[in-house]
Amino acid sequence: MERSQSHRKLSAMKQSLFDQGLLDEQFIQLEELQDDANPNFVEEIVTLYYRDSSRLITNIEQALKERNPLDFNKLDTLMHQFKGSSSSIGAKKVKAECNLFREYCRAGNAEGCIKSFQQLKKEYAALRKKLEAYFQMARQAGPAETACRSK
Repeated sequence: MERSQSHRKLSAMKQSLFDQGLLDEQFIQLEELQDDANPNFVEEIVTLYYRDSSRLITNIEQALKERNPLDFNKLDTLMHQFKGSSSSIGAKKVKAECNLFREYCRAGNAEGCIKSFQQLKKEYAALRKKLEAYFQMARQAGPAETACRSK
Protein backbone atom coordinates (compact mmCIF):
# COMPACT_ATOMS: atom_id res chain seq x y z
CA MET A 1 0.00 0.00 0.00
CA GLU A 2 2.73 2.44 0.96
CA ARG A 3 4.62 1.60 -2.25
CA SER A 4 1.52 2.38 -4.32
CA GLN A 5 1.12 5.69 -2.51
CA SER A 6 4.79 6.53 -3.20
CA HIS A 7 4.23 5.86 -6.89
CA ARG A 8 1.15 8.11 -6.93
CA LYS A 9 3.17 10.90 -5.31
CA LEU A 10 5.94 10.36 -7.83
CA SER A 11 3.47 10.49 -10.71
CA ALA A 12 1.94 13.70 -9.35
CA MET A 13 5.39 15.22 -8.94
CA LYS A 14 6.28 14.38 -12.54
CA GLN A 15 2.97 15.80 -13.76
CA SER A 16 3.71 19.04 -11.91
CA LEU A 17 6.99 19.36 -13.83
CA PHE A 18 4.95 19.22 -17.04
CA ASP A 19 2.23 21.51 -15.71
CA GLN A 20 4.86 24.12 -14.79
CA GLY A 21 6.23 23.93 -18.32
CA LEU A 22 9.61 22.68 -17.13
CA LEU A 23 9.58 19.45 -19.17
CA ASP A 24 8.27 18.36 -22.55
CA GLU A 25 7.55 15.02 -24.22
CA GLN A 26 11.25 14.28 -24.75
CA PHE A 27 11.47 13.42 -21.05
CA ILE A 28 8.75 10.79 -21.53
CA GLN A 29 10.65 9.39 -24.49
CA LEU A 30 13.72 9.01 -22.30
CA GLU A 31 11.65 7.22 -19.67
CA GLU A 32 10.39 4.82 -22.32
CA LEU A 33 14.01 3.76 -22.93
CA GLN A 34 14.43 2.86 -19.26
CA ASP A 35 13.97 -0.81 -18.38
CA ASP A 36 14.91 -3.43 -15.79
CA ALA A 37 18.39 -3.77 -17.28
CA ASN A 38 18.99 -0.03 -16.79
CA PRO A 39 16.52 1.19 -14.15
CA ASN A 40 18.33 4.52 -13.60
CA PHE A 41 18.75 5.39 -17.27
CA VAL A 42 16.93 8.75 -17.16
CA GLU A 43 18.67 9.85 -13.99
CA GLU A 44 22.04 8.96 -15.52
CA ILE A 45 21.26 10.93 -18.69
CA VAL A 46 20.14 13.96 -16.68
CA THR A 47 23.25 13.72 -14.49
CA LEU A 48 25.44 13.69 -17.62
CA TYR A 49 23.49 16.66 -18.98
CA TYR A 50 24.18 18.74 -15.88
CA ARG A 51 27.83 17.71 -15.77
CA ASP A 52 28.45 18.53 -19.42
CA SER A 53 26.26 21.62 -19.62
CA SER A 54 28.03 23.27 -16.69
CA ARG A 55 31.09 23.50 -18.97
CA LEU A 56 28.98 25.23 -21.62
CA ILE A 57 27.60 27.69 -19.08
CA THR A 58 31.14 28.55 -18.01
CA ASN A 59 32.16 29.04 -21.65
CA ILE A 60 29.16 31.30 -22.29
CA GLU A 61 29.91 33.32 -19.16
CA GLN A 62 33.50 33.76 -20.37
CA ALA A 63 32.34 34.82 -23.83
CA LEU A 64 29.93 37.37 -22.31
CA LYS A 65 32.80 38.88 -20.31
CA GLU A 66 34.83 39.36 -23.50
CA ARG A 67 33.07 42.58 -24.38
CA ASN A 68 34.21 45.22 -26.87
CA PRO A 69 32.65 43.79 -28.89
CA LEU A 70 30.85 40.59 -28.02
CA ASP A 71 31.44 37.73 -30.43
CA PHE A 72 27.81 36.98 -31.24
CA ASN A 73 28.72 34.13 -33.57
CA LYS A 74 30.67 32.39 -30.81
CA LEU A 75 27.87 32.99 -28.32
CA ASP A 76 25.28 31.67 -30.76
CA THR A 77 27.34 28.53 -31.41
CA LEU A 78 27.77 27.85 -27.69
CA MET A 79 24.07 28.42 -27.03
CA HIS A 80 23.15 26.18 -29.95
CA GLN A 81 25.10 23.36 -28.26
CA PHE A 82 23.44 24.12 -24.92
CA LYS A 83 20.00 24.14 -26.55
CA GLY A 84 20.65 20.75 -28.14
CA SER A 85 21.67 19.24 -24.82
CA SER A 86 18.67 20.78 -23.08
CA SER A 87 16.31 19.49 -25.78
CA SER A 88 17.66 15.96 -25.33
CA ILE A 89 16.34 15.75 -21.76
CA GLY A 90 13.13 17.68 -22.41
CA ALA A 91 14.13 20.86 -20.54
CA LYS A 92 11.35 22.98 -22.06
CA LYS A 93 11.85 26.33 -20.28
CA VAL A 94 15.62 26.13 -20.58
CA LYS A 95 15.29 25.42 -24.31
CA ALA A 96 12.91 28.37 -24.74
CA GLU A 97 15.41 30.67 -23.03
CA CYS A 98 18.16 29.32 -25.31
CA ASN A 99 16.03 30.30 -28.31
CA LEU A 100 15.53 33.80 -26.94
CA PHE A 101 19.26 34.18 -26.29
CA ARG A 102 20.01 33.10 -29.85
CA GLU A 103 17.52 35.66 -31.20
CA TYR A 104 19.36 38.36 -29.26
CA CYS A 105 22.65 37.10 -30.73
CA ARG A 106 21.29 37.33 -34.25
CA ALA A 107 20.07 40.87 -33.51
CA GLY A 108 23.43 41.85 -32.00
CA ASN A 109 21.70 42.77 -28.73
CA ALA A 110 24.31 42.41 -25.96
CA GLU A 111 21.99 43.57 -23.18
CA GLY A 112 19.33 41.10 -24.30
CA CYS A 113 21.89 38.29 -24.31
CA ILE A 114 23.00 39.11 -20.78
CA LYS A 115 19.46 39.33 -19.39
CA SER A 116 18.37 36.18 -21.19
CA PHE A 117 21.42 34.30 -19.93
CA GLN A 118 20.65 35.29 -16.34
CA GLN A 119 17.09 33.98 -16.77
CA LEU A 120 18.41 30.81 -18.42
CA LYS A 121 20.64 30.13 -15.42
CA LYS A 122 17.65 30.55 -13.08
CA GLU A 123 15.53 28.12 -15.13
CA TYR A 124 18.46 25.69 -15.34
CA ALA A 125 19.02 25.74 -11.56
CA ALA A 126 15.30 25.45 -10.77
CA LEU A 127 14.91 22.44 -13.06
CA ARG A 128 17.99 20.81 -11.57
CA LYS A 129 16.65 21.18 -8.04
CA LYS A 130 13.24 19.77 -9.00
CA LEU A 131 14.69 16.87 -10.98
CA GLU A 132 17.01 15.97 -8.11
CA ALA A 133 13.99 15.83 -5.80
CA TYR A 134 12.08 13.78 -8.39
CA PHE A 135 14.89 11.24 -8.80
CA GLN A 136 15.34 10.99 -5.05
CA MET A 137 11.64 10.21 -4.68
CA ALA A 138 11.86 7.72 -7.57
CA ARG A 139 14.70 5.87 -5.84
CA GLN A 140 12.67 5.71 -2.62
CA ALA A 141 9.54 4.53 -4.45
CA GLY A 142 11.45 1.78 -6.21
CA PRO A 143 10.68 0.22 -9.61
CA ALA A 144 7.30 0.10 -11.34
CA GLU A 145 7.01 3.75 -12.31
CA THR A 146 5.60 3.58 -15.80
CA ALA A 147 6.93 5.72 -18.58
CA CYS A 148 3.62 7.32 -19.34
CA ARG A 149 2.49 10.78 -18.48
CA SER A 150 -0.22 10.86 -15.85
CA LYS A 151 -3.50 12.45 -16.85
